[in-house]
Amino acid sequence: MVFAYAILGLVILLLAGDALVKGAVNLSLRIGIPALIVSLTIVAFGTSAPELLISIKAALDGVPGIALGNVVGSNTANVLLVLGIPAMIAVMHTAECDTRKSFVQMIGATVLFVALAFRGVFDRFAALILLLVLAGFLWMAVRDALAHRRAGDLEEDLEEPEGADPDMPWWKIIIYLLLGLIGLPYGASLLVDSAREIALMYGVSDTVIGLTLVAIGTSLPELATTVMAALRRQADVALGNVIGSNLFNLLAIIGIAALIKPMPVDPAFLSFDLWVMLAASLLLIPFVYLGKNLTRLWGIVLTALYLAYLTAVLAF
Repeated sequence: MVFAYAILGLVILLLAGDALVKGAVNLSLRIGIPALIVSLTIVAFGTSAPELLISIKAALDGVPGIALGNVVGSNTANVLLVLGIPAMIAVMHTAECDTRKSFVQMIGATVLFVALAFRGVFDRFAALILLLVLAGFLWMAVRDALAHRRAGDLEEDLEEPEGADPDMPWWKIIIYLLLGLIGLPYGASLLVDSAREIALMYGVSDTVIGLTLVAIGTSLPELATTVMAALRRQADVALGNVIGSNLFNLLAIIGIAALIKPMPVDPAFLSFDLWVMLAASLLLIPFVYLGKNLTRLWGIVLTALYLAYLTAVLAF
């Protein structure tokens, strides 16, 4: 039953997160916030709401391994699994994508995260640094997008955010918001409590559960998005989805969670998992800088590397 509760918690989280995004996007558009700003900020925060609630709940419950494992494990899974599986289905022509700037930002955020982790705790000082860097990146994204619009590279009809419905009535917006605001904490509580019981049942640490069960579960939306992007030959969407998700996980989720409750860092992260996350991120260099496409062979290699990582985590 504990696995059923964990799956139920994950399903509630994903559905509630989707409801919150729809409600927040349409509320923002109704009160006059520009679609461009909504796309770059509200949608990003909303789609990461399940991971955020899990990390906050885990930190408050005294199981920081689940909170940190969720982020570190998700970032590793996003590169190796979320790009690997779709690449085995359809070749992604990443050579045509220009993601260099966002990739550099992701690597910078990863290095900063690793450096702060070696302080032994993600406290409020570390949280403020992460959130300040996030604010800087968001400001640059908005500035660049506005510059493109002025240059005529972006048209308003191409900027409609995910979940936008100009005809959505107010009562439906309120229902979506309530479903999201009620469902997210409930789903997070159910998943974290179940994950903790599973860890006790199998004699593994909460860190291992965070790096595996929770991380894979919260990476499923990214996997679904990337599979669809690969089938539609939208390599820029696939690669941008992974880079953006990883960047937001490191800066926003841990930044906000650590601001609420400081989280000590398990030594296992410092000796192994953080370096795997960094190495996985650097594996994107051939696709970002060297003009390589994500072929089926690359998909097999990335997926095999992730399976090897999972084996290592569960073995030790």
